[in-house]
Amino acid sequence: MTEENRSFVLGPGEGQTVHVLGDPFTYKVIGANTGGAYAMVEATVSLHGPPLHVHHNEGEAFYVEEGAFDMQGGERTARATAGSLVFGPKGVPHAYVKLEDAPAKLLEIFSPAGFERFFEEISGLSDIEQITRIAAKYRLEILGPPLRHQIRSL
Repeated sequence: MTEENRSFVLGPGEGQTVHVLGDPFTYKVIGANTGGAYAMVEATVSLHGPPLHVHHNEGEAFYVEEGAFDMQGGERTARATAGSLVFGPKGVPHAYVKLEDAPAKLLEIFSPAGFERFFEEISGLSDIEQITRIAAKYRLEILGPPLRHQIRSL
């Protein structure tokens, strides 16, 4: 991508893309661009969502660009549609599930940066045990299976 301390513009669909369990994740801003402060990744979600998990290094925010999701953060649950922002501080278990049949898009923001490298390492992998071993390297702890369509808005 672009060197640190340089302005740049990425149009729709631009940026390095890796595939996470079959879904394209496109890097918009990486840690090298922000001095490690944050990273932004656009995720196109075609199946369901990630398993219930917790980040021990970084907070994660989700901005819903397209579609609708049920989101869980700790004990709190909510419905998030296009234009919604959901924030999960580090150390708080979270997950989401896509609600519609059509693909949906999330902009995921990680602070501090570094977690975006996890997506590169698991790109193209489908073996959950192997992914879980790589997750431990990034202090990502898998706590349970993906959510189902059972969460209701608060």
